[in-house]
Amino acid sequence: MDNDQTVTLRLERFAYGGEALGRLPDGRVVFVPFALPGERVRARVVEARRGHLRAELLEVLDPAPGRERPRCRHFGVCGGCHYQHLSYAAQTEAKAAVLDDLLRRIGKIEAPPLRPIVAAPQAWNYRNHVQFHLTPDGRLGFMEARSAAVLPIEECHLPEGPLNDLWPVLQFDAGLGLERVSLRLGTDGEVMLALESPEAPALELEADLSVVHLRGDEALVLAGDEALTMTVNGRAFRVSAGSFFQVNTAMAGRMVQDLLERLPLTPQATVLELYCGVGLFSAFLAERVGRLIGVEAAPSACRDFVVNLDEFENVELYEGAVEDVLPALDVRPQIVLVDPPRAGLERRALEALLALRPETLAYVSCDPSTLGRDARRLLDGGYRLVEVTPFDLFPQTYHIESISLFEKQE
Repeated sequence: MDNDQTVTLRLERFAYGGEALGRLPDGRVVFVPFALPGERVRARVVEARRGHLRAELLEVLDPAPGRERPRCRHFGVCGGCHYQHLSYAAQTEAKAAVLDDLLRRIGKIEAPPLRPIVAAPQAWNYRNHVQFHLTPDGRLGFMEARSAAVLPIEECHLPEGPLNDLWPVLQFDAGLGLERVSLRLGTDGEVMLALESPEAPALELEADLSVVHLRGDEALVLAGDEALTMTVNGRAFRVSAGSFFQVNTAMAGRMVQDLLERLPLTPQATVLELYCGVGLFSAFLAERVGRLIGVEAAPSACRDFVVNLDEFENVELYEGAVEDVLPALDVRPQIVLVDPPRAGLERRALEALLALRPETLAYVSCDPSTLGRDARRLLDGGYRLVEVTPFDLFPQTYHIESISLFEKQE
């Protein structure tokens, strides 16, 4: 089937990525964004591969009963949101079903032990961090769905209120060479503007905020401070401009609490946290265990970690890639916590982890596909999957966070 050909089909279920999946009479799978399971749609093929097609939604012929009016005028063109046409309760159900499906298909787990999904307390205006691209004439925008073009935006309903008050008044001249612009909201309304480009631009500032220029691992403070304070469950964290931090503060607190309740923490335990970042989980675990060892590759996050856990004498930090550091560590932890990037555990890291044979392993995942792959490897390596808890950190989008607990089999 050629591109640009029009097809009519009924959609069956959601696939990971925010698209709804249907089948042609010949059995080929078609993925259609911004549509819902149960709907009959007309769509235009934009990508044809041997096993599947991807299509652009042209018309909903038979709407699903749960279809809602999107809140944002850019929905359907902007690539940031995927589920605004679905009630929030239905979004969480869809995400839990997608996670279950991927654990079955990729992880080859017959009956994934899924706990109920933890919904976000706010389905809108929950992001403490928002990243923009710039149009050629300097306007803020997001990447279009299925395109490398930047869509200039006039509204967005995901950032927290103070960020939504600020971004519309930011103005940038064309030709500054900015690759990305981001805003992060800290405690007590502090705001940081981070600019990414090969060279630091000349700016005129009228707003009271910190401005940092990022180039790789280098950070140049143009105004204000080099870091913000973020507060989770009453604990303050230093977070530098180049450091990762969970964008949903309330849900980060829920994840922390879940780990504290479900991990077998004792004053005698040694905990190893891989991809520990600025110490979000480590800071809460350190006060409950005998020894905590963190491993992190990002220099800015390591500097923040040292500040955030300075009060503890039972904490160590190793800076470097997990796959390089872990095989050289002479430690026998009872508990290992991993929070890898979207690509999941690098194979050498996973093999070194299996060699440690911890009693308990907690896996924080932001991608259920790579979780399924790594879960299968852990099960084959002698572990049992005890439970998986999904957390909805990203309402209106297809992204699924989860915490999986594994136990060593005797």
